[in-house]
Amino acid sequence: MTLATLVEGRELLETVAASVAAGLGVTFVFSVAIWGVARFADLSRNERPLAAAGAALAACLALVSTVGIVVVGIIAMTSK
Repeated sequence: MTLATLVEGRELLETVAASVAAGLGVTFVFSVAIWGVARFADLSRNERPLAAAGAALAACLALVSTVGIVVVGIIAMTSK
């Protein structure tokens, strides 16, 4: 048996590409959440409630998106 029949190169490459894309995507979305929380704290201290609310909304949406991405990933891994 040769190595080529043990490892499917194309499927391995697709898996690596998908994992890199997912890793970068989750990292970016979670960093937006962190940015939103930091901006919310800063804008709240500077008494800018409307801008602070916008930053809080961005943080909440990013956190919900992060959780959603993780749930979809877990479902995709366990559905096979």
